[in-house]
Amino acid sequence: MAISVFDLFTVGIGPSSSHTVGPMRAARRFAQTLAEGGLLERTEGLRVDVYGSLAATGRGHGTFTAILLGLEGYDPEVVLPDQVEERLASIASTGTLALCSALGAGKDLPFTVEDMVQHPLTVLDRHTNGMRFQALAADGAVLADETWFSVGGGFIVQEGEEDAGQAGPAEEAPLPHPFTTARELLEHCRSTGKGISEVMLANELASRDEEEIRRGLLHLWSVMEECKDMSLRRTGTLPGGLDVARRAPDWHARLRSEDPDRDPRFWQEWVNLVALAVNEENASGGRVVTAPTNGAAGIIPAVLFYATHYSPAVLDAALEGAEAHRRVLEDTVCRFLLAAAAVGVLYKEQASISGAEVGCQGEVGSASSMAAAGLAEILGGSPEQVENAAEIAMEHNLGLTCDPIGGLVQIPCIERNAIAAAKAINAAKMALWGDGTHRVSLDEVIVTMRETGKDMSHKYKETALGGLAVNVVEC
Repeated sequence: MAISVFDLFTVGIGPSSSHTVGPMRAARRFAQTLAEGGLLERTEGLRVDVYGSLAATGRGHGTFTAILLGLEGYDPEVVLPDQVEERLASIASTGTLALCSALGAGKDLPFTVEDMVQHPLTVLDRHTNGMRFQALAADGAVLADETWFSVGGGFIVQEGEEDAGQAGPAEEAPLPHPFTTARELLEHCRSTGKGISEVMLANELASRDEEEIRRGLLHLWSVMEECKDMSLRRTGTLPGGLDVARRAPDWHARLRSEDPDRDPRFWQEWVNLVALAVNEENASGGRVVTAPTNGAAGIIPAVLFYATHYSPAVLDAALEGAEAHRRVLEDTVCRFLLAAAAVGVLYKEQASISGAEVGCQGEVGSASSMAAAGLAEILGGSPEQVENAAEIAMEHNLGLTCDPIGGLVQIPCIERNAIAAAKAINAAKMALWGDGTHRVSLDEVIVTMRETGKDMSHKYKETALGGLAVNVVEC
């Protein structure tokens, strides 16, 4: 199934796309099975088994509470943080789950986090992020039985199905420029004279009109901006017990004092701030854009901030008046996200964006690569230069491990986003100083990332069994 820009970039809640958003989606799909299949009234009990990485680090990643919300029928794209807090508090205090309640029909059942069966050392064949849902009748008979996998970036796959985008089969449409490799993508660019963002746009137009696409992309940008702004208003420490201080508000105050006129000399400090702010909001369970994962959600907003504040086209348009500035700004956002998504398709098709499958190179590495491509496109790069920028960024994230302390998306994740955003900007600038020819192709780097992930010890793939997760005392 074709992967859309709106599959790679979705709105959800933190702290993890694979461990929070994906499990909520899977549980919601199971709840829909019960509601739509007429099984709700007969359901008197539930059994939920959680496997592999989801069980090993699920508590710190919000997996188990996300499953509860999904079973109640909540959608991660529309549920608000206040609703999340209210429902989880109710479940915890009453011990009762309102099964399918958010789907228009509900049934109260005794079920909490403590009733889930965790199998941290058992990995199902399809993927390490496995979940099994069963609905039970009063006599114990199984009414429904589904196994789901959260394969990264909020993408979910039911047992027996192929990996696909979030859209249903009914929305599938033939693409004018299908591609699964960078080589194919560049061939489309050469044969049509289009840029990478234009090729991606042409494919999106197979299932949506241009105004809908534009509105959708600008909505994603608005959520990114709201996420950053919300974080700048929060103080104190992040939840989870590590006592990680929120730095974004203090950094913002200092930057506004030291750089009131947005001097280009301070670009990296602003990029660092945006990355930190978004990931601090993600770590606290806030509303973020999965880009392409929650653990790496700060990179693309940070590099997009650079594109919308420091690119020559935007700066020149600001001198022409408010309307010209708005038009160029919105065009910059749309082209950036389309080019970044085109590269994201390559990682989904050829490798993985799941930290539990290939380590953090699949999350932070792919996001850095996508951001580099988006920025190179905005700065006037040719398709070959855009591909080169994406290659440079990933090449220097190869082997990156996923070993968060305490299973929380905080250390080293938050700072890692800022570092990777700077890498993306540097990669784009390096690519633009060349002519697009380079020795190592993006396809070769993606395959190398996939193979490196296969060779990587499971200790370094979101299991909390190695690296910083065991070498740093949590308290």
